[in-house]
Amino acid sequence: MLYSMTGFGRAEARVNSKQIVVEIKSLNGKQFEMVTKLPPILRAYELDIRNLLSNILFRGTIDLTVAIKTEGASKPMTVNTDLAVFYYNSMRQIADQLNIEQDNVLSTIMRMPEVVAADQDMLPEDEWLVVKTAIEEAARILMVHRKHEGDALHSDLQARIKNIEALLEKILPLEAGRVEKIRTRINQSMNEYVGKDKMDQNRFEQEMIYYLERMDFSEEKTRLSQHCKYFYEMVAKEEVAKGKMLGFVIQEIGREINTLGAKANDATIQQMVISMKDELEKAKEQILNIL
Repeated sequence: MLYSMTGFGRAEARVNSKQIVVEIKSLNGKQFEMVTKLPPILRAYELDIRNLLSNILFRGTIDLTVAIKTEGASKPMTVNTDLAVFYYNSMRQIADQLNIEQDNVLSTIMRMPEVVAADQDMLPEDEWLVVKTAIEEAARILMVHRKHEGDALHSDLQARIKNIEALLEKILPLEAGRVEKIRTRINQSMNEYVGKDKMDQNRFEQEMIYYLERMDFSEEKTRLSQHCKYFYEMVAKEEVAKGKMLGFVIQEIGREINTLGAKANDATIQQMVISMKDELEKAKEQILNIL
């Protein structure tokens, strides 16, 4: 079971003649990062919202928008009439003294500090609980979206790892012939440059064994096979956020493939190793999308 880091969720609710609309978008991210667009009356609950979403969404770059509309107005406001009158009298006095036109004085007054203010400084507790439920619902829908995308990523990753295993199986029959080719090539070179009569056969065999042992990649094949099996086990776990762990497993698979290629000393095996690396790079790109 895999989840993508990208997704979208939307939820609506109503309470006390207020309409609440919540939208959440999620993109790739190494950690949990959240950008919020909240009305002023929700600012006091921003930390609660952040903690709520981090527990549900785990990881990614989260873009949260919450809109609260009251009777068709998205920002219910009140006008401080007494303060507006005070500003008007002061402005008129200055204008008369300086003989300045008083056009558009109303628009100027309405922009003065605290003349127009939000109807509420903070959303009441009962209304906040409704907003919280709507946020949870949008996050749940986003996780469903993530799951659908994760299923497609799951299929692709499984295919990549299976291709690597299939290439490994093709290498196995070539191993015995590879050793014999190397032995024959070295023997011919020694005969050509040193001469068969001048070689110490016992020393030659000792050096040959040492050289072939250094080129042996039996351990790499075993570890590569084990890492592939562990990858399947990790994918099958019920954990939701496991993209980082899968990334570590992919790194280990890559390390064994690189070592195998370095020790191959065979053109056919090298071609298969290159194909393995190609499959691995495609898997790495997909892992970046996993939650």
